[in-house]
Amino acid sequence: MDSFTEILLFFTIYSFLGWLIETVFASANAKKLINRGFLTGFFCPIYGFAAVLIIKTISMINITFESYFVSLIAKSVFAIVLVTLLELVTGFFLEKFFNCKWWDYSDNRANFKGYICFKYSILWGLFSLVLVNIVHPAISWIVLSIPKSMNIYMVIFFILYFLTDTTKSVIDALDLRKVIINYSNFSVNKYYDKIIQYKRIFLAFPRLLILNAGIINRDVRSILNDRFHKIKVEFKSRFL
Repeated sequence: MDSFTEILLFFTIYSFLGWLIETVFASANAKKLINRGFLTGFFCPIYGFAAVLIIKTISMINITFESYFVSLIAKSVFAIVLVTLLELVTGFFLEKFFNCKWWDYSDNRANFKGYICFKYSILWGLFSLVLVNIVHPAISWIVLSIPKSMNIYMVIFFILYFLTDTTKSVIDALDLRKVIINYSNFSVNKYYDKIIQYKRIFLAFPRLLILNAGIINRDVRSILNDRFHKIKVEFKSRFL
């Protein structure tokens, strides 16, 4: 049985690895650096939660089933169900909060309201098997090799970090929500400044760019595009 400190370290490591994969993939597609994730820092907690859930659940399956073949099928099914449910719940609540999907699988076959789809569920299942059979044994060896005395300090640091970053990110999200929903209560300049302030969120989740679409002086995409154009022009005037 893993101790609390070890579980938290696993959560931290997989949150970082999830953020790294998402950031590399998004940056490669956009051909520019994109800091993915809800948090400001270099972590995507949804990957940490999913990884820990999968690891703990599959460890129980290994105990329950003696047959390797039956155990492998059970592992795959549980991994698919766990990750799919986590993605569904997260996507649902984010949309209810912002009245906009943060990701959308509607263009994929066998999707459920754009939150989840069969293709990505199967992909998460395969990733989960790789995680449990290849990645986690190596990560586990690294974590278990850390002196117990150092574990405590690392756990305290990461708890404080996650509390701080989560608090800031939630406050930012609430502020952005207020600005988007109550845009008429803000002057054009104030609204413009707020959108620029939270551009990282819009770049990380491009679906949010459609917020207030078509509303004069309130269209998020137009404001960000105008800002980038001004920066480009200013750069050329100074250095070219």
